[in-house]
Amino acid sequence: MITAGDGKYRVWLKREEVGNQLVYILGGGEKSHIGSVVLKIPGEECRTMKLEGHYDHVVLEPIAVEACEKYQTKVVALGGVHVDNATKDEIDILIANCRELIKSI
Repeated sequence: MITAGDGKYRVWLKREEVGNQLVYILGGGEKSHIGSVVLKIPGEECRTMKLEGHYDHVVLEPIAVEACEKYQTKVVALGGVHVDNATKDEIDILIANCRELIKSI
């Protein structure tokens, strides 16, 4: 598991191998949850499911794309991060921390 950020802005990413394919689980903030699921297959666009009112796909899609391109395999990225009553600045911090995770994929 890799992490980025501190306190309520800390996010984490776990990687599981399913055969030669990959699953990434993202969580963090004050309450982890499943807000979106992204499937990326080499040579294809992302297939994204997002729950109403959730925007976790914004950070999950780049995770799936990076891992798919790097490892040339099918990738599923799922999960979500949450901070109660987050301001725009707090959301920007969480997004930046999620982008830091991508550097370690």
